[in-house]
Amino acid sequence: MTGNNIQLTDFLPTTKKELEIRGWDELDVVLFSGDAYIDHPAFGAAVIGRTIESQGLKVAIVPQPNWRDDLRDFRKMGKPRLFFAVTAGNMDSMVNHYTANKRLRSDDAYTPDGKSGMRPDYALITYCNILKKIFPEVPVIIGGIEASLRRLTHYDYWSDKLMPCILIDSKADFLIYGMGEKPIIEFIRQIQDGKKISEIKHIPQTAFLDKEVSPNREWKDINLVSHEECLADKKKYASNFKYIETESNKYHAARLIQKISNQFVIVNPSFEPLTESELDSSFDLPYTRLPHPKYKGKTIPAYEMIKFSVNLHRGCFGGCAFCTISAHQGKHIVSRSKNSILHEVKMITEMPDFKGYLSDLGGPSANMYHMKGVDMEVCRKCEKPSCIFPKVCFNLNTDHSSLLEIYHSVDQLPEIKKSFVGSGVRYDILLEDTKDYAVNQSHSDYIRELISKHVSGRLKIAPEHTSEKVLNLMRKPSFGYFSKFKAQFDRINRETGMNQQLIPYFISSHPGCSNEDMAELAVTTKNLDFKLEQIQDFTPTPMTLATEIYYSGFHPYTLEPIFTAKTKEEKLDQRKFFFWYKNEYKNSIIRDLQKMKRTDLQKKLFER
Repeated sequence: MTGNNIQLTDFLPTTKKELEIRGWDELDVVLFSGDAYIDHPAFGAAVIGRTIESQGLKVAIVPQPNWRDDLRDFRKMGKPRLFFAVTAGNMDSMVNHYTANKRLRSDDAYTPDGKSGMRPDYALITYCNILKKIFPEVPVIIGGIEASLRRLTHYDYWSDKLMPCILIDSKADFLIYGMGEKPIIEFIRQIQDGKKISEIKHIPQTAFLDKEVSPNREWKDINLVSHEECLADKKKYASNFKYIETESNKYHAARLIQKISNQFVIVNPSFEPLTESELDSSFDLPYTRLPHPKYKGKTIPAYEMIKFSVNLHRGCFGGCAFCTISAHQGKHIVSRSKNSILHEVKMITEMPDFKGYLSDLGGPSANMYHMKGVDMEVCRKCEKPSCIFPKVCFNLNTDHSSLLEIYHSVDQLPEIKKSFVGSGVRYDILLEDTKDYAVNQSHSDYIRELISKHVSGRLKIAPEHTSEKVLNLMRKPSFGYFSKFKAQFDRINRETGMNQQLIPYFISSHPGCSNEDMAELAVTTKNLDFKLEQIQDFTPTPMTLATEIYYSGFHPYTLEPIFTAKTKEEKLDQRKFFFWYKNEYKNSIIRDLQKMKRTDLQKKLFER
């Protein structure tokens, strides 16, 4: 549904006036979001809103409610018949607000014109507390990334302390984690069947508080270290994460139980991954693919980034230590059908301002489309957080033929001048020798197709570091893979007469990284003729392996101590090595290298 024929009633209502236009005098569900309302499948609030609507319910969205005034935004839709649903938006509100150095960001990509300050810190807690005060009798259900990754005791970088399950501070009644279509549909079914929210205890992929643990014969239980023990002992806190991560990656997981004070946080195991048709159904809901008309004349940066892009799949089996994608979307890849993808592309071509260029045919990782185990029974028993670290799994089918077929089909559409791949590419998969000629050939074909046809001048990839020790902690492949990929990139550029750039991403201050590791990174990248620009300091975000190491000082799987740069000074000392070529850092770097007794690196950096 795109083009000039869009009506106000094609969107989910956001105001009392829009309810009146529809002739609605009562709502079943009111959904609050920390983001502007963009009716597009890349935005979680729209997905859940449309999913609720698909169940025959009357649902409205209140985007970015004002929590500072007389709270009229929280009252304007009245009391819903069933429940309130609340999400902080597509990002954790603290990641949205603050840089790695805890500086307040000056903009917000999910707000009209990028304006900052349109959502509170800890948005879920603030919104839910207000709703519970105004409508204490109405159930409040929370979801989205802020709820999902704060569902158990977690380290909060911005307050520098452990926080309990977000149900405690938010006072919400129920939590849905991960991608929420299946659990919200089942929740609606049970609550419409007349169950009280206190009676809903066995829906997969949900969490709640209870005074006792109800038995469930289908699920094994794992009792985690209590919240109080986590507060008292960092090593015990770290030990929890091994179970949290392992169970989140399994087909048939255990139920996690954590005591806090005189009650329990109960986290039910997740649903099995969606089928292709189930994912298609979610993407085929009647999105307008546009921001709500209330934002007319304003630009929403996050929307501008994706308005001409198509998401091909969900999930990521990379298992990177610092990334939250698999923790939220899951490790197992769920791909859309070719027909669903082409249908969305055709909708994009009908948009009035489309000029023929698709900005991204991608996903969480661009080249994992249709990938799964050769023998799915092996996958059903697997507990590993990554299918490609420390090496590509023997059971993983990495054939890129299906993805190439998508590219070819899209590019054959007469309205498409060019399609780009803007999402990150896992080049280590492409460089692995599978001993299968056809699969290896698909890797070679994909590399050539990607570089010669789908790069908009600059291809961004993420080696993240050069140190084997740090890369092992990151769960990333050896830097040697990057060097091999760069050689192929340069060769294909020469053969095609193109002058494209390879832009690598790197992280400083990651757990396990020392100043000496950063100095060696500087030398290695200098030798490859890079002056780095895509760099960042490690930012601890809830429920990642790297964050648990950062806070506790221990690796959750081995409980061995790991050094991490924590102070502002330590972080800046590491970061400056990215910019060895700038005069303002030269003397400081030389002093550091002399302290390390690494004058060999000094010569390589500063002597021709």
